[in-house]
Amino acid sequence: MSRIHVTTTINGDETEYLCEAGETLLDVLRDHLDMTGSKEGCGTGDCGACSVVVDGRLVCSCLMLAAEAEGRAVDTIEGMAQGNQLHPLQQKFLEHAALQCGICTPGILVAAKNLLERNPNPSEEEVRYWLAGNLCRCTGYDKIIRAVMDTAADLRGAA
Repeated sequence: MSRIHVTTTINGDETEYLCEAGETLLDVLRDHLDMTGSKEGCGTGDCGACSVVVDGRLVCSCLMLAAEAEGRAVDTIEGMAQGNQLHPLQQKFLEHAALQCGICTPGILVAAKNLLERNPNPSEEEVRYWLAGNLCRCTGYDKIIRAVMDTAADLRGAA
């Protein structure tokens, strides 16, 4: 079987890789590019642990073929922090104890960042709706929602 050559941008860096026709973006990120932040929780797009942003759109990387990333911009959890400087969402998750085991956290952070980029002043209902595709078994959701709402308020204040 021939491999497919893909040129894409991941977290702002031009990236090339070879993949099989049936390989998912999640598999390539984790297994070929050593970007292990995105997790496979279900493999069916039901849990959100593998969430990434492709051309501004939140997607489950377990459902997207790696070849489909050709020419597109992909943002992963690895691109959130700037060096040692955490993204404000990451900092608020720590402050609010909005994480425990870490399986769901990367996907929730990516989804929350995507929401705040689209809507810097979401209501609690909008945050809950936006994150409904991200399942967490450990923390419950209240601390996560408070962390996102607190980040949104801080970011609006800084603007």
